[in-house]
Amino acid sequence: MLAVLTFISVTWDIQLTTAMVAAPIVASFMTNAGRTAIVAGAAIALSAVGGSWLDVPYTFDYWFRVAICASLAGLAVLSALLRDRRESRLQRMTVIAETAQRAVLRAMPNSIGSVGLAARYVSASAEALVGGDLYEVAATPFGVRVIVGDVRGKGLEAVQTAATVLGAFRAAAFTEPDPAALTRSIDDTLSRMLDDEEFVTAIVGEFQGDRVTIANCGHHPPILVGADGAAEISTGEPTVPLGLGSVPELSEHAWPAGSRMLFFTDGLVEARDGTGEFFPLAEYADELRDGTVEEALDRLVARLLAYAGQEMNDDMALVLAERTGA
Repeated sequence: MLAVLTFISVTWDIQLTTAMVAAPIVASFMTNAGRTAIVAGAAIALSAVGGSWLDVPYTFDYWFRVAICASLAGLAVLSALLRDRRESRLQRMTVIAETAQRAVLRAMPNSIGSVGLAARYVSASAEALVGGDLYEVAATPFGVRVIVGDVRGKGLEAVQTAATVLGAFRAAAFTEPDPAALTRSIDDTLSRMLDDEEFVTAIVGEFQGDRVTIANCGHHPPILVGADGAAEISTGEPTVPLGLGSVPELSEHAWPAGSRMLFFTDGLVEARDGTGEFFPLAEYADELRDGTVEEALDRLVARLLAYAGQEMNDDMALVLAERTGA
């Protein structure tokens, strides 16, 4: 930009002494403070010597214009410096939050007994930092138990609540006799620490042989994918989320050999395209039968990101379970 302004001034004999400051102002929006300072210095220098090729006398008025240019250039450098500091703090906060979330969400095993497993966590836009979507699996004396949930809210507080939910799940999954009792135990733990307006929607599944038992606490029901296609399973009357006195009823479903079940948070079904239409999960659910469970989830995530223009408004957790045994 400085080159353009200088060319205009030399070619058409136009005095652009103060206008030179436009270059550092633009630079302050586009680059860091160091580079903005270089542009600012060059702008001040060109502003000061511009009179030499225009044969303009170096009067008080001329130097006053140079002083204005220098002052505004200094403000541009200060603005770039403050923006750099804000971005640095945001980056540090993002790293801390993401590290905390990775510590909370442990790696999902490929299989437990006759249940094959895969999980994916997809973060939303950078402004949202991290959220409280959660998942966990445990091999218990009662069968393989899975929890998928979504904490109301964002950021480190949501991660802390998710850690509490997962800690309560890991502690109670080996002692509580059924998923309903397990969710009540988690609810008791959360009720002692959450405010009245905070809650966690969650669903707990228990795989045992050819049956799966579900306890739903205000969450989206899972999708069962079998030889006859994919369909949302009925988990009975909806109950309030965890932390609000949830007392879910159990629903039991067939778990045929080779079938798969998708547990998900609302980031999957509430993603929108450019026209505001929600992601049509039903159109792609049948594809979950194809390939390994890892490949099936990768394909679903790719479909979703393509539909949403590679930008999501909410975090998303997915767990795909498969009955691999006879």
